[in-house]
Amino acid sequence: MLTDRDSLLRKLHELRSEHRDLDTVIARLSEHGAMEQLQLQRLKKRKLLLKDEISWLESRLIPDSIA
Repeated sequence: MLTDRDSLLRKLHELRSEHRDLDTVIARLSEHGAMEQLQLQRLKKRKLLLKDEISWLESRLIPDSIA
């Protein structure tokens, strides 16, 4: 049976992977110019949301060292 920590680690891995994939997609769309601006903005917003969620998960996984 998976522990809560294992499920958080798996979710963190999935989010990091999606974040990296968005880097690639954003770079490709940026090469195409203004025609794809709306889609590019949406992807960047998704990437920022992923970054926030990754940070939150990392803070849950790392215990407070000031105790």
